[in-house]
Amino acid sequence: MGEELELPRIQPKGTEKIVAWKDKYTGIRTTGPESLRHFRRTFKQALRRQIAMGSYDPKNPIIVPIKDDKRYRSWKKEPLPQSNAVIIYMMDVSGSMGDEQKEIVRIESFWIDTWLRSQYNGIESRFIIHDAMAKEVDRDTFFHTRESGGTMISSAYKLCAKMIEEEYPSTLWNIYPFHFSDGDNWSVDDTHTCVELLKKEILPACNLFSYGQVESPYGSGQFIKDLTEHFDEDERVVTSEIKGKDAIMDSIKEFLGKGR
Repeated sequence: MGEELELPRIQPKGTEKIVAWKDKYTGIRTTGPESLRHFRRTFKQALRRQIAMGSYDPKNPIIVPIKDDKRYRSWKKEPLPQSNAVIIYMMDVSGSMGDEQKEIVRIESFWIDTWLRSQYNGIESRFIIHDAMAKEVDRDTFFHTRESGGTMISSAYKLCAKMIEEEYPSTLWNIYPFHFSDGDNWSVDDTHTCVELLKKEILPACNLFSYGQVESPYGSGQFIKDLTEHFDEDERVVTSEIKGKDAIMDSIKEFLGKGR
């Protein structure tokens, strides 16, 4: 996928801040658990001992290891730097977002997930849905819910900002919020709230904020214009108009093409 879309390799921020540990076998020792006994080294030691003692018979080569012949693998723990990322998916599930729009979001999210997982050792995915209110849901609910109602985008951004502040410090995590909507919002005042949340709370912590506007016969499409007006010069914000399934791959390239 990366070659097809000419996606650059991502240089994660905050790398090597999270450390896991792995066991590495480093040598041989004379004591240890039987599960780590080294058969070949044990056999060779028994053979050497029997030859030295004159008890080895080439015509009847029976090798019987004794306790002193046994050899075991030794190990030590080594730090394994982790470069972790969290993807926070947000989706408008108001009445104007139909099954076709949700299917586009599902397909695009799958490929975004696939690419980011190839770039990081660890990925967490979180899911937020919203109409006039926002809530966190599991993956299955995110892709299959049939909510309806009005749209208040700031409710999702407030929950996203709270999630980042409480669980994902930007010094340790690479943070990727993705928001999908048809572009309708409750009011101009709520759009202003969204802009302030992005400027003050979300963008300072993120690698990238991506907004995908799915074309819907019921949506006004205004929100992408508002984001462009306020963030056109900000490289941390990427917007994409997704007119149908055929536009999904181009949208992914717009989102991830800067390698942030």
